[in-house]
Amino acid sequence: MPPVQSANLFDLIAARAPLPDKLALQTRDATALTYGELFKRSGQAANALVKLGVRPGDRVAVQIEKSTDMIVVALACLRAGAVLLPLNTAYTLAELEYFLGDAEPALTLCRPGGFESIRPLARALNLRSVESLGFNHDGTFAAAIAAAPAEFETVGRARNDLAAILYTSGTTGRSKGAMLTHENLASNALTLIDCWRFSAADRLIHALPVFHTHGLFVAVNVALLSGATMIFMPRFDPEAVIAALPEATAMMGVPTFYTRLLDHFGLDRDMCANMRLFVSGSAPLLAETHAAWRARTGFAILERYGMTETNMITSNPYDGDRRPGAVGFALPGVSVRIAELESGAPVRNGEIGVIEVKGPNVFAGYWRMPEKTTQEFRADGYFITGDLAQVDDDDYIHIVGRAKDLVISGGFNVYPKEVESEIDAIEGVLESAVFGVPHADFGEAVTAAVVKRPGAAVTESAILAALAPRLAKFKAPKQIVLVDSLPRNAMGKVQKAALRDAYRDIYRRP
Repeated sequence: MPPVQSANLFDLIAARAPLPDKLALQTRDATALTYGELFKRSGQAANALVKLGVRPGDRVAVQIEKSTDMIVVALACLRAGAVLLPLNTAYTLAELEYFLGDAEPALTLCRPGGFESIRPLARALNLRSVESLGFNHDGTFAAAIAAAPAEFETVGRARNDLAAILYTSGTTGRSKGAMLTHENLASNALTLIDCWRFSAADRLIHALPVFHTHGLFVAVNVALLSGATMIFMPRFDPEAVIAALPEATAMMGVPTFYTRLLDHFGLDRDMCANMRLFVSGSAPLLAETHAAWRARTGFAILERYGMTETNMITSNPYDGDRRPGAVGFALPGVSVRIAELESGAPVRNGEIGVIEVKGPNVFAGYWRMPEKTTQEFRADGYFITGDLAQVDDDDYIHIVGRAKDLVISGGFNVYPKEVESEIDAIEGVLESAVFGVPHADFGEAVTAAVVKRPGAAVTESAILAALAPRLAKFKAPKQIVLVDSLPRNAMGKVQKAALRDAYRDIYRRP
């Protein structure tokens, strides 16, 4: 009987890799890595993981600044058969307590600044190990990497073995850990490579964060599996992106990238002469941004749609009309239907329904939440996204809203219930309602309507100051609106649609 071939995503990356001296991660400092160096360092990191007691199936939580070592650690987790748990660097200690307590990682990698605060938390949660990469390869885990051998036999994995857990909150209750398999990540990246025509000749501007799906799994996996070079930036900086455009061929970004680049005097057609593709996702791209970008650069931005739980679901065509306000068609191998939310019955073109999806890209379920997982799937296996959409006469899919009032601001998911709970706990606040309204930079801006208790001296600045240590910055409202009461229906439910309509123009540029 022939040996069973491993479905480990790293094996696929290694099998498709270009020559070892091809640049994989281009940086402005000495941390740049060729494919050969990347694989060598990932082998050292995998050995370091194993020496620290990480076994196949164990979770490895990572909250570190964006760096080439984040990619090294991600590959090392794949090679060791561990499950990567990337965490937003903006999360506070209060937020980390839930994630670490729920996932129970065998190892937590943190930034040097968080080392002393996370270690006591880990002890309280009975977690085994906390390490740091340091600032310049001078942390405890960096030392473990340096001392480890490069040779490492990658652990075999089955298609349905977990590769990562990404936490994504619901509108009620606690955050949910979306379990992503090796097949989920590999199948989606290979599909995108074909649809978006990526090859080893590409040079991708990577200015996205690497703790969520877009930056870590879409951009990185597409680049590595196509043998491309990433122009790897620590953060989005319009000046740096403009400077990189002449040597780049592609960029993946969120709407905020494009609105801020449009504000830069250096953006023009000549700067983009070597480019072939601009992709936008993670938040709605305003039609006016799409039109302005095309007029300025000659390129139509390719907008796509996906979720943490599903990776990418749809895309506008590479060849053909990239329609403003539309997210295109279902990707090859992915089945998408628009259905009535309650019954699941398909709706006709032009009617609004909930997007449901089925395919190899769809996650394995929520970590330690079997009942919640069952609730989110139809009996025939389709995942209910909660996003509302309609299909036009040419079969383009248009997202029209979210059934659960999710706010996507700057490419990050913000769940109103979590923010409302923090606001309502502030002395002097009677109640609040959090909602999103259109914003040119962020796609949507988190906004809160707050009702004060009678006689309370509550101000917008006081509320924002109280929220700062409790919420990541991207979750904090951009504006607090003090109101006498919240709009309600006859059943007493707050009408957030009325709030969105009332304040939808407060962030419009003059």
